[in-house]
Amino acid sequence: MEREQHLVSVIMPSYNAERFILDSINSVRNQTYQDWELLITDDQSQDNTYAIIKSVAEEDPRIKVFRLDTNSGAAVARNNSISHANGRYIAFLDSDDMWLPDKLEKQLDFMQRNKAGFSFTAYYVLDDQSQDSYIVHSLNVITYKEYLFNTIIGCLTVMVDREIIGDFRMPLLRKNQDMATWLSLFKRGYDGYGLDIPLARYRIVEGSISNDKIKAAKSVWKVYREVEKLSIFQSIYYLMGYAWNAIKKRMTNRL
Repeated sequence: MEREQHLVSVIMPSYNAERFILDSINSVRNQTYQDWELLITDDQSQDNTYAIIKSVAEEDPRIKVFRLDTNSGAAVARNNSISHANGRYIAFLDSDDMWLPDKLEKQLDFMQRNKAGFSFTAYYVLDDQSQDSYIVHSLNVITYKEYLFNTIIGCLTVMVDREIIGDFRMPLLRKNQDMATWLSLFKRGYDGYGLDIPLARYRIVEGSISNDKIKAAKSVWKVYREVEKLSIFQSIYYLMGYAWNAIKKRMTNRL
């Protein structure tokens, strides 16, 4: 089956990302699949991030830059970019993460062969020295209940086909809005299709939620209780599975 050419809209929020954002942007520009647009919404950065992305956008008309009036969080920034997106496909990349050069090409081929509306891939996790530390593998197919147990979907790997899924936005949460989004897609009847090839690199930044295990668990608990409206007993049950899988993926998939 020959892959169809469709525009991919890449959604990137930015906030005080001057250290890494050029690496992230260049990982999009270096894709083997070149039919894309990159929509960056800056969340009132206080460093040189906005100047950097404005300069890069002047060099490449496929890069479109927006800026929020007030600091509002990643969900608002992503939703702003989605509202301006022209592509059939929506892909996500944060301003400190990177894609491998063939990420879009391989994932698009995978989605079209499987007629998937929602897909994700395996990815590398970088250590403090920006070296690949371990791989987060993907399941072939993941459903709502499986995802509650095992939040393995990296936002930097997700691609959504809007022709199949339809319009969507991220809920206005300050933390874990991506998790809540994938759960909402599951509840709409769409499974997530996993391509178990590492096609992205996730950077754990000092001070981030993902680098603070207690804060990460608390934010997952909040999604269980306040967004999904699970009972206390259900939430404890799923959180135990989440914690075990989080430990297992770090211990068993080291490089």
